[in-house]
This record gives sequence, structure tokens and C-alpha cells, in this order.
Amino acid sequence: MTDHDELDAILQGHAGREGALLPILHDVQAAFGHVSEDSVRRIAQVLNLTRAEVHGVVSFYHDFRDEPDARPVVKLCRAESCQARGVEALAAALPENPRVNVETVYCLGLCSVGPAAMVGHEVYGRLDAARLGALVESLA
Repeated sequence: MTDHDELDAILQGHAGREGALLPILHDVQAAFGHVSEDSVRRIAQVLNLTRAEVHGVVSFYHDFRDEPDARPVVKLCRAESCQARGVEALAAALPENPRVNVETVYCLGLCSVGPAAMVGHEVYGRLDAARLGALVESLA
């Protein structure tokens, strides 16, 4: 199956769905690791939107990339609850690792067990410097 066929299958899977743009973009991101300009053009055409409207959504949300990045991503919660539980000190103490992309997100919904992070669909709570460092190193 070509990328074009896979994109068409994603679009077909959301045919007739109201508010389909975000679910389509999430599926495209999951399938290809990014939302290419060709995908934006095709999505806009199918949903009867302008390319600018689709691009605006892609560029607004941090989950979407316009270019592939093979590095694994650790999403580190920096919301108020995690800040109160020391996430800023954890982030400052985290050694740079060019093989892992550490991104800031604002709320993973784990406020009672923060500081928290997410890798893929797996969430981690009650992080301390050792656990967060080990998590990042396990991905490198």
C-alpha cells in the first residue's frame, strides 16, 4: 500500500464524520510520523477546506509535525500541578540527549501523581530525577 493509498484509507475511514479534521490529522501523524504538505492539500480537498485552514490547525497544535522526526518523544507535563510538584527542577536537571526529543505539554491529566510524562500512549507519574533520567535513557 502506497502512502497515497494509506492517506485515502484514512480519509475514507472518516467520511461523513462531523468534525473530522482533528481525528484525520491524528491518524495521519500516527501513520506517517508527520503531516506533509501533500497530505494537507489532500485533506483540504476532501473536507472542502482551504489549505490555509488545514495548515493553521496543523501549525497550532504541538502534536503535529510537518517533517518526520525519528527520535522518540517524551512529553513532559509543565502544567501548574506538576510545577507545584517540582517538574521545573526535574527539567533543569535532565541531561541533554540528542537522540530523544523532550517536549513540553500542558496537562496530561495526572495532576494527583505529578510530575508526569508520556511516551507514546504510556504515561508515567510520580517522576523524580532518577526515574525521568532512566526513562529518557531507555529510549536513546
